[in-house]
Amino acid sequence: MAGRKKANRKDFTTERIAQESFHLMAKPAGPSCNLRCEYCFYREKKAFFPERHSLLMSDEVLEAYIREYIQSQPGPSVVFDWQGGEPSLRGIGFFQRALDLQKKYGMGKEISNTLQTNGTLLDEAWCLFLSRNKFLVGLSMDGPESVHDIYRVDNNGKPTCVKVLEVFKLMRRHGVEVNILATVNRESSRHPLDVYHFFKDHGVQYIQFIPVIERLPESKAEKLRIPLAPPPSLTREEKWTTVTPWSVEPEAYGEFLIRIYKEWIRNDVGKIFVMNFEWSLGSWAGAGPGVCYVSPRCGMNLILEYNGDIYSCDHFMYPAYRLGNILDGGLRKMIHSRQQAEFGATKETALPGYCRGCDVLFACRGGCPKHRFTQSPQGEPGLNYLCVGLKNFYHHINPSMNQMVEFIRRGITVQKIMEAVDQP
Repeated sequence: MAGRKKANRKDFTTERIAQESFHLMAKPAGPSCNLRCEYCFYREKKAFFPERHSLLMSDEVLEAYIREYIQSQPGPSVVFDWQGGEPSLRGIGFFQRALDLQKKYGMGKEISNTLQTNGTLLDEAWCLFLSRNKFLVGLSMDGPESVHDIYRVDNNGKPTCVKVLEVFKLMRRHGVEVNILATVNRESSRHPLDVYHFFKDHGVQYIQFIPVIERLPESKAEKLRIPLAPPPSLTREEKWTTVTPWSVEPEAYGEFLIRIYKEWIRNDVGKIFVMNFEWSLGSWAGAGPGVCYVSPRCGMNLILEYNGDIYSCDHFMYPAYRLGNILDGGLRKMIHSRQQAEFGATKETALPGYCRGCDVLFACRGGCPKHRFTQSPQGEPGLNYLCVGLKNFYHHINPSMNQMVEFIRRGITVQKIMEAVDQP
C-alpha cells in the first residue's frame, strides 16, 4: 500500500512538472538582423520599439531573465533558446555572461542552450565557443543557391548561401551540433527533391521544414506601420486572406512534404531525421506533441524581447499579447495568468466543427493559430490556411506510419520500414 502511494505521488509530480514547464525564448538583439530576407516576419517589429538605434538586451535584463527563468521552472532541467532577429549580433561576450549567470543561479539544474542563427556572422572563434559550451545550433538555410538566394540576402542585396554553407562545414569540423531550419516558400516548394538532396549531399542529419505564410494588411493605412497583417482572431471571420507572393500555397506545401517523404521512407529512415516526419510518428504512436503547433493547446512557448517585455508567442509579438516585463518579476504569474490561459485554450476551443470531425485531427490539432485565417467548407472561421495540403500529406503517410508504430510495438527497429514499404 505504501509503495502504491509512492508511485502515485511520483506520477503526480511528473505530470505536474510536465503541465507547469514552459519555454521562454529570448531575443537578445530583438528584431535586429544583418540580413534582409524578403519573407521575414520579424524585422517589421522594429516599428514597436522607440529606441531603434539600440535594440540590444542589457545586462540587467539578461540577469533578470536567467534568474527568473531558472527559478520558475519546476523540473530538473532548463533550456535557454536564443533567437532573433540575429542573436549573434550580441557577440560572444554577451553569451559568456549568460553562461556565467546560469552557473550563478543554476540551483543544481541541468542547463542547456540553443542558438538559432543565419550563420553569416559566425567564425572560428564562434565555433570554438559553441562547441566548448555544447550549444545546439539551428542554422537557417533554405537549400541550394538557386533556392536559398532568392529571398535570403544581406542588407546590400547580396546572396548568402555560399557563406552559410561554409559556416555549416566549419561548425561540423569543430563538433558543433547543428540542425537545419529550412523555410518552405512559394519558390522552394517547387523543388522538393533538389532541396532534400542538397542537404543530404552535404551530410545534414537533422532538418525542419517551416512553411512561410504571411498575409498582407487589409488597408494601406495598416501597411504604413507594418507591412504584414497581424495574427487572426480565431473566433471571428477573417475577411482579408490575401497572402504575400512568397507565401507557400497549401497544396504545394503538402506535395513538397510528400515527395520528400517518399524519398526518405525508402532510403533514409534512421539516417536523416526530418523533424516534420518525426513529430508525425510521435502523433501516430500517441507519444504526445513534439512541437507546439501540433499540440492540442498552446501558450507555453513565450518570448522575451531585448527590453524585457514578455509576449504570448513569437508569432504574436503585438501590444495586445504583451504579458509584462521581466524586470518587474512575477514570471510564473504571467505564465499562468488568465490572459495567457485563454490564449492557449483558444487553439482548441475555437476549432471549427470541420476540424473536430477530421480523421487526422490527432496529427494536426488545427496547426499554428497564426495560420488559421480561412473558413471551413461550412463557412466557419479559424480553419488553417494549409489544411488541404496537410490533409493530403497525413493521408499519404498514414499506411507507413501505422506500420512503423506496429514495428515499435513489436520491438522491431523502424528502419525496417525501408524494406517493407512498396517500391515505386
